[in-house]
Amino acid sequence: MAATLVPSDFFNPAAVRRHLSEVAEVADTDKVFSVEVPQYGAYMIYSVSGGDGGSLPDLFYVLRQLPKCPEYNKIVVSYRDSTLSLGIAQGSTLLLANEYVAADFTTAQYFIFLALKSLQLNPEVSTVNLLTRLPREDEMSLYRYFKGVENV
Repeated sequence: MAATLVPSDFFNPAAVRRHLSEVAEVADTDKVFSVEVPQYGAYMIYSVSGGDGGSLPDLFYVLRQLPKCPEYNKIVVSYRDSTLSLGIAQGSTLLLANEYVAADFTTAQYFIFLALKSLQLNPEVSTVNLLTRLPREDEMSLYRYFKGVENV
């Protein structure tokens, strides 16, 4: 599954396949769908190999959860099926929304810390919000770096 965000002002429902194929590989047999993400003035365009598009990417749920985080630095993570979905915002401004292939949770943590470093955010004063349950040892590993770890 591939996904991208397109600002509402540039979104063309007739061109969703073209929008997505400009940033990701989309097979001819993939079906392409879109869903509005109004809190960030965008549309998420995503592809599905077969199926009817009823299953949204985890990144959509990450984006939906971000505004619910009470702190100014908002970090929401989902890690499932070797894919890390990561959303980072400050206040109501979306800074990052991306998915990374991560074979293990150590690699997923690497991507989290790399994203925070590139955005110049300090994990020691931030809370990470987990959309998916992690094994206890992975959750405890995050506690070593973050001010808090919350399951949402």
